[in-house]
Amino acid sequence: MRSIGADMFRRLATGLSLLAFLAAGLPARAGETMSFSLVSIDSPNCRGGCPQVISAQGQIDDGTAQSLLDFLRQNGGGARRILLLDSPGGHVQAAMELGATIRRLGIAVVVARPGGERAYDGNLPPGICYSACVYALMGGKKRVVPPQSRVGLHRMYNYNTSFDVAQGGFVSERYYDDGGMRRKLSHYARRMGVDSGLIDSAERGSSDQVHVLTPAEMQRWRLASQRL
Repeated sequence: MRSIGADMFRRLATGLSLLAFLAAGLPARAGETMSFSLVSIDSPNCRGGCPQVISAQGQIDDGTAQSLLDFLRQNGGGARRILLLDSPGGHVQAAMELGATIRRLGIAVVVARPGGERAYDGNLPPGICYSACVYALMGGKKRVVPPQSRVGLHRMYNYNTSFDVAQGGFVSERYYDDGGMRRKLSHYARRMGVDSGLIDSAERGSSDQVHVLTPAEMQRWRLASQRL
């Protein structure tokens, strides 16, 4: 097991008793399907056993929500309902399904990575939550983005692939949402308690560059706080 910041999770645990648009390719863990693991707090302050939380790392694909449910059935009995999220993005529809599952289970989400094999002073290694990952983050019962972590969005897009005889092979053409997915995301955001203006802002931005949200923007759109 790997260790994480004991102080942060002690505070968290106290507070808790139709289209799939692809994310832009990002270098960090891009292409690696999200996997789940249990991580434990390694601290001399733990009495009676250190609590375990869930770590989720990788790209969000079709079936990720079900993978979380399967993981919890096998391993979640002793885990706190706290999830460390670190993802470059993935499929928008799949991210909404994961977020809805997280909300239904009453899980708090922290954008961060697990620590190494030592105790931490409460400062977690930075994580990322880019592109479609933000829609999974929205599902958290509590949503925390520590100052060292990054959350960002870009305009949605997908590709149509067809065979072009003149060009001698398959060609891909980028296309954008016609408004249907934007409305669906806006409705989903409101259900999760997030200002749908966040979706509007993302769709006005670039499709090729992730806009990293500032703490003020996350607070304005009620997406997350930096601390409990």
